Amino acid sequence: MTPSRRYFFFGSLLAGAVPAAGFGSVPSLRALGYKPFYDKLNMAAIGCGGRGAAIMNEAAATENIVALCDVDLKRGDEGIKKFAKAPIYRDFRKLLDKEGKNIDAVTIAIPDFMHASVAFACMQRGIHVYLEKPLTRTAWEARFLAEAAVKYKVATQMGNQGFSHESHRVAAEMVWSGAIGDVTEVHISTTPGTHPTALQSLPKEESAPETLDWQAWLGNAPMRPFSSDYVPYNWRGFYDFGTGQIGNWATHAAGPAHQALQLGAPASVECVSQYGASKYTFPNRATIRLDFPARGGMPPVKVFYHDSARSTDPDVYRVPGMENEVILPPSDNLASKGRPTAGAREERAPERPRRAASTERRGAGGPGVKVFGADRTPLEKGILTGNGSVFIGTKGIMATVSRGEGVWLLPAARWAEYILPPQLLTRSPGHMADFIRAAKGGDPACSHFGISGPYAEWLALAALAFRVPGKLEWDSKNMRFTNSAEATKLVRPVMRAGWELKL
Repeated sequence: MTPSRRYFFFGSLLAGAVPAAGFGSVPSLRALGYKPFYDKLNMAAIGCGGRGAAIMNEAAATENIVALCDVDLKRGDEGIKKFAKAPIYRDFRKLLDKEGKNIDAVTIAIPDFMHASVAFACMQRGIHVYLEKPLTRTAWEARFLAEAAVKYKVATQMGNQGFSHESHRVAAEMVWSGAIGDVTEVHISTTPGTHPTALQSLPKEESAPETLDWQAWLGNAPMRPFSSDYVPYNWRGFYDFGTGQIGNWATHAAGPAHQALQLGAPASVECVSQYGASKYTFPNRATIRLDFPARGGMPPVKVFYHDSARSTDPDVYRVPGMENEVILPPSDNLASKGRPTAGAREERAPERPRRAASTERRGAGGPGVKVFGADRTPLEKGILTGNGSVFIGTKGIMATVSRGEGVWLLPAARWAEYILPPQLLTRSPGHMADFIRAAKGGDPACSHFGISGPYAEWLALAALAFRVPGKLEWDSKNMRFTNSAEATKLVRPVMRAGWELKL
């Protein structure tokens, strides 16, 4: 590894020592391995379809895409065709062996169970990593990646774009200003997914298509027969491969709570209700409770996660005293407050979920992907459904929507007269731009693994709670449940021989 191709991120090592012209403008800094901001990173994409294509395109707006990898040539076709001059690999290990010396950074958008293996292999080579949410499938892997990023001194970013949104940061500033007093309870909601839930048996074996390398897709996972019910998207619903709606949407919806309340490790986690329990997949719907201890000047807080919440559910969360209020705000609603909305989308979030123009329900996996589950029901006043969060404070109630792209106080009359607090947090140039800046030696990205690792840990614990009944007492230091050996076995993944992870 030579400085001419590697540009390590030194964090605060040279804080205040960066010249006005940027990194690379002074020979002594260039010698340390920093890349000038006016030079482009050479980037590889591992996962070229769906989200992989989206984040690859974001990176390509300013940087070079020099190598591609996808185990499924049909799924990855979108990105492969656009960057046809870049060499394409089916196995990420071959890509790293042949192209690694010429790669500065990588985007990774693949099934959850392979996140840690691929990201770690890149970090070992000094390659900066942009890794799609939910970071990892298990809590152990999340901590492992956070430690690996420190050891290998690479820039990192989890792809939870809401962390870069103006409203997400304003929500934190509102809580810190005391707008709703001490927050003692948070309710996080996600819509029903389109992946399989409540299956009572595994899918039947089928022949894998020629465009898919099934062995490469399985990667570190124990061997099992191919089924079209796993790919290209529905793996998300299976415990062995994905994290259900926690990885799909709760990773976004819980973000404002994680940052505003400075959540660390929970003391306990419990599945308080679930419908459609399964040994293989996530249930049809459920409620998870996590209890977090006091943090600095903040009191203990109960966090409830309502998985696949629908207004017709008998135990749907009804926000106290808000029977006549729409609970979740529209996106980008800060414009009416005179606050800029950097990186905000033009459209507004409607009060009812968007529907496809056709009568066919479509999954997030794209056209032609098998869709599971019942359709969403309309949102109703006073009830928490959709993707978002509600903060219950001693002096008021606040709600955020989707990835934290909108925030307001309840009732609406209070929001209408509310004046936003002063800015405390820096603003983002954009989630991918934030990562690229870090990879060139700038400030750490807003969701680098030192931040997103602990966040992904407690989300993974919530996903684990679907599978083990009762209140599980968590010992974060030793990464074990003090009252459940069964649950502790699920903290760390079981990997195929030869795929073990070790710093």
